This record gives sequence, C-alpha cells and structure tokens, in this order.
Amino acid sequence: MSQVEMLPRYELYINGAPTPPIVADYFPTQNPYTGKDWALIARGSAADVDRAVGAARLAFEDGPWPTFSASRRGALLRRVAELIVAHAPRLARIEQRDNGKVAAEVLTQVNYLAEYFHYYAGLADKVQGDVIPTDKAGVLAFTRHEPKGVVAIITPWNSPLTLTSWKLAPALAAGCTVVIKPSEFTSASMLEFAALFSEAGYPPGVVNVVTGFGEEVGVPLVNHPDVAHIGFTGGEIAGQKIYEAAARGLKTVTLELGGKSPNIVFDDADLERAMLGAVSGIFAAAGQTCQAGSRLLVQRSIHDAFVQRLVEFASAARLGDPTDASTQIGPIATRPQFEKIMSYIEIARAEGARCVLGGRARREFGGGQFIEPTIFVDVDNRMRIAQEEVFGPVLAVIPFDDEADAVRIANDVQFGLAAGVWTRSLQRALYVIERVKAGTIWVNNYRATSYTSPFGGYKRSGIGRESGVDAIREYLETKCVWLSSELDVVNPFVRR
Repeated sequence: MSQVEMLPRYELYINGAPTPPIVADYFPTQNPYTGKDWALIARGSAADVDRAVGAARLAFEDGPWPTFSASRRGALLRRVAELIVAHAPRLARIEQRDNGKVAAEVLTQVNYLAEYFHYYAGLADKVQGDVIPTDKAGVLAFTRHEPKGVVAIITPWNSPLTLTSWKLAPALAAGCTVVIKPSEFTSASMLEFAALFSEAGYPPGVVNVVTGFGEEVGVPLVNHPDVAHIGFTGGEIAGQKIYEAAARGLKTVTLELGGKSPNIVFDDADLERAMLGAVSGIFAAAGQTCQAGSRLLVQRSIHDAFVQRLVEFASAARLGDPTDASTQIGPIATRPQFEKIMSYIEIARAEGARCVLGGRARREFGGGQFIEPTIFVDVDNRMRIAQEEVFGPVLAVIPFDDEADAVRIANDVQFGLAAGVWTRSLQRALYVIERVKAGTIWVNNYRATSYTSPFGGYKRSGIGRESGVDAIREYLETKCVWLSSELDVVNPFVRR
C-alpha cells in the first residue's frame, strides 16, 4: 500500500451517512504548515450533487422534517450547540490542519459557533406573520413565513465552519434543508461537523455535504433546478458567476464577497489603540479575512509617526507553527493564495509604493508558505494594491487631509464590506458613519462580529445579510392569505 493510500479517507455526507462518491475518486488535502498531505477527500461529481439535492428535497417535502414544529427545530439546534462545545477541540485541530490558522483564533472561533446555534434555536419559533388591516370589507388578510426549500451553501477555506454556520443555523431554523459544498482545500472539518447533525437527531437528508472542485460540484449545485437559494462566501468574481447562474434559474442568493476595507485614523484618536486596531485588521489570520482593514487611512499630520510605531510593533510579530500557542501569524492557507499575495507585493513595488516592512516570503518555517507582515507607504488609492483584494498580510497606508478627504478615499473602491474609524470625536465618527458606504463600520474597534448583528456588504461586496434577525429572512418566503368571512356571492367579473 502506498503512503497516499494509508492516509485517512473522508467520504461525502449524504442522507445522514458517510457516502462514497459514485466515481471512486479521492484527492489529498494538505497541511499548509508542513506542506504535506494528511488526508484524502472524496471527489464528488454532478451525479453526487444530484443524489445530495435529491435527498435534501425528499427530506424537505416528505418524512419527519416538514412536520417538526419551529420549537422542535429550535431544540435540535440547541443540541447541535451542545455537541459543538463537546467536540470543539477536535474540530479546531482538524480545521487548523487544513488551513493553518493559529491555535488561539481557531479554537475561539469553533467554540463561538455554539452561540450561533443557540441564537437561532431561540429565534426559530419567533418568526411571526402579521394580520393586515386591509381596505376590503369581509376579509381577514394575514401573512405567514415559510422555508424556501433546498439551500446550497458554498464556503471558502479561510474560516470553513464559521462561514458555513452563518448560513446553516438560520437556514435550519427557517425549516430549509441544505447541501454544503466546502472549499476543496478545507473539507475535512466540514465532514466531521456534518456528522454531529445526525447525532443531534436531524432526519436523514436535512444536512448533506458534497466535496470536490468548483466545476465538478459547485457549478452543478448552483444550476440544480431543485435548489431554491444559494448562500455563498468568497471572491467577487466567483460571486458574480453564481449570481448570473442563479438569475437564469430565478433563485435567490446571499453573497458575502470581497472587501478592500478602509481603517481610518484621525489625529485625535487614541493612537496606541488605533495602532493595535490596524494590526488586528490586517495581520490577524495572516490577513486572510474578507473584512481585513487592508487600506489604512491616516491623517497626514500624524502619518509618519503612526507608521513608525506600527512598523515597530508589527515587526515583532511571531511567525511559526500554528499549533504553538505563542505563534501570532501562521502560514498562508493555500499555495495558489501564497503565490497571489507574492505577486501583489511585486505589483505594489512596480507601481511605486514603498515597502517599509516585510515584503518577503519566509521559507524556513514548515512547508514554507509564510509571508512577513508587509506595509506599503506612498500608496495612491488608484494603485492596484489599494483597489484589489489581496487577502493576505499586506497593508496599504494612504494619507488624508480632513474628514471629507477620508470619506472620498474610503468610498473610492468597488467594495463596501466594512470600515473602521478611530477618533475621540463623536461628531467626526457620525460624519464618517453617515457617508462611508459599507455594511459594517467599527468605531474605535475593528473586526468584531456577533450572531446578533447583521453582516454583509455594499456594492461588489455582496447581497443580503448574515447573522442576526436579518439572516433568517433570507431563507423564508412570505405568503399572504386572504380569508373571506362574507356570505354573499360577489360579482365574479369584477376584482374586489
């Protein structure tokens, strides 16, 4: 038996059980720290997608799931939350092995997932319709909210379980069934996670996972006629393609896409806190977050001193083994992303930006997929480094003169996912909040999210909202009912 054949093997998860792919094919998943393959993942196909969607549709239309009350759906979500807490260390280790996120962050993220499921467990039976006082006599009009049907969930490699749960918990609370397509780079934790739903008591077919590649699994899943809604997190180009395909099938979508978020520091800010916020915004998770504050806008009067302090602090960041609790920056999750980030560093130099920190790959760690914290100054907002999502530990610093100038620069991108504002002035903060086009704005903090609060973007950063009450509405249809109390027959040739 070859070394590859001896690796642990993960099957698809369809109709409540691990299921081999129809074509018995598997591909390796790699540990980005060691650079070595550690498991084999089932390579799904369009035929496997059809099986999974069929199971999800059958579970939605027949069997026990559609008979469950909203309160019972909530009880199942609470059971999932309990299982997440029990299995969090194991799930975190598996996810970390797949994407290289540092220990402190990945375990915190996985534990926090339980709160999402508790939140939507409580919300499941709070979805209420309205009685509508119409202008028609003898009629009672009311609304009810019903689940859309089969939901396709497609998620990236940077935070697989978190970004799936943002969609999965509200979809299940609404009464939908799901088929999940995780990134081919980070599928193992999702397959382990899916098994918890059977343990929690979910009927077969409610939660399904088909692993594999975009053209072989993602495309047929998006195009499948029995999929009613698509929840996607990823790049804006892929999101646009999904939106186009969904339009052809008249499906609804939730798209959380790219960002080029401005982190704006005014001269009256608490500069130490602002500096730490800038570090958190771009170097946490090696910059591999959609809401990364990758453009640091600094008021010109403090620009040089602020950058100097930032460089001093960031230069001491510890790179290394992500399983080591002292490591602050782990490897880039995938080889293609590593190469992309390095190419953007060269693009920035070619455009005239000046690198004052980092800018190099660090190949002495593990498998060599490390990039130093990198800071560019002399950046013009028209440069590609300021306009395009790099998705790595690369910061573009741009000076501004006053509030209006900061807002102008902040909005002068195609994205609008998030923004940060650092100031002691409430007036300044409100001025920026009212004018910056972004779905989330943090004031004197950065990168905080919660199950209670909506998250999503303006412009090319996406469509719809995740988390909070807004999220469950994405998975519901509104039905209006007209109930007549009249005894007389009305004229059938005249609309009431």
